[in-house]
Amino acid sequence: MLPTPSTSHVCFDRVYEPAEDSYLLLDTISSASETTYLKDRFGDASSTPPLVLEGIVIPTVSSITMSLRSGVVLAFVAANAQTIFGRHDALTLGVDINSFACNAAAHTVQNAIQEREKERSVFMDIVNGDLANAIRPGSVDVFIFNPPYVPAELPDLSSHEKYNVIPEGKKATSFEQDSYLLELSYAGGEDGMMVTNRMLEQIPDILSADRGVAYLLLCAQNNPELVKQRIREWGAGWMAETVGSSGKKAGWEKLVIVRIWREAR
Repeated sequence: MLPTPSTSHVCFDRVYEPAEDSYLLLDTISSASETTYLKDRFGDASSTPPLVLEGIVIPTVSSITMSLRSGVVLAFVAANAQTIFGRHDALTLGVDINSFACNAAAHTVQNAIQEREKERSVFMDIVNGDLANAIRPGSVDVFIFNPPYVPAELPDLSSHEKYNVIPEGKKATSFEQDSYLLELSYAGGEDGMMVTNRMLEQIPDILSADRGVAYLLLCAQNNPELVKQRIREWGAGWMAETVGSSGKKAGWEKLVIVRIWREAR
C-alpha cells in the first residue's frame, strides 16, 4: 500500500479535510487495474510527460473556478508517479479558488515529493484563479476532480475577494470567513449536481485529444448511471465507466469513481 501524504500542516478551519471521498480517489488511482490502464496510456518513455491536474469546480457568473482542497490527492500522484504511470516525470498542477487551500496544497505536494529522494516528479504550481484563465485547452492528460456534491445553496461569491485573504490589520480569519471558504468545497447546489454539470461541459475542451482521461467522484444521489450515459451520448468515442466504489448501502453505492476518456477513432 502506498503511503498517504501528510496534511498535518493544514489548518482545517478553512480548508476541506481529507475524508472518505479523498481516500477513495487514492485507492482507485493506485489500484492494480487503474495503474495498468495508466501505464499503458502514459508509460512510453519516448512520449511527453503527462500533465496531471487536480481540483473541483465552483460555477461563477462568468467563469468556472476550481478548488483543490488540501492537495492530498495531487501530492499522492506526484509522489507515486512511477508506480501509477510507469514513469517519474509526470507534471502536476493544481487550481484553487481558495488562496488558503493553495498555500496548504503547495506544501502538501512539495513535502510529499521531497520524501522521494529518487524518481521525483515535477511539481509545477498551485494556481489561485479560474479554470478558463489558468489552463490552456487540450493540455490536460489526467484530470482528477472531487466536486462538492452536498445539495446546498452555493455560497455568495460577491464576498470572495474580501474572504480570500486575512483581513488587513487582523492576525486570523473570522468564523464567517472560514465558513464561507469551507462551503466552497462541499456545497453542490440543487441536487448536489450544479458544480458537476458545469464541469462535465468543460471536459472535452480540457483534456488532451489523444490520451486525456478524467476521474470524477460521484455519490449515489448524483445518479452515476445517468451521468455515465450522458457522457457516452457526447459521441465522438467518449466513454465512461465506474472504476472505484466505497461499497453499497441499502443496495446503492455510496461513492463511486467514474473514469472518463475518449476511444481512438
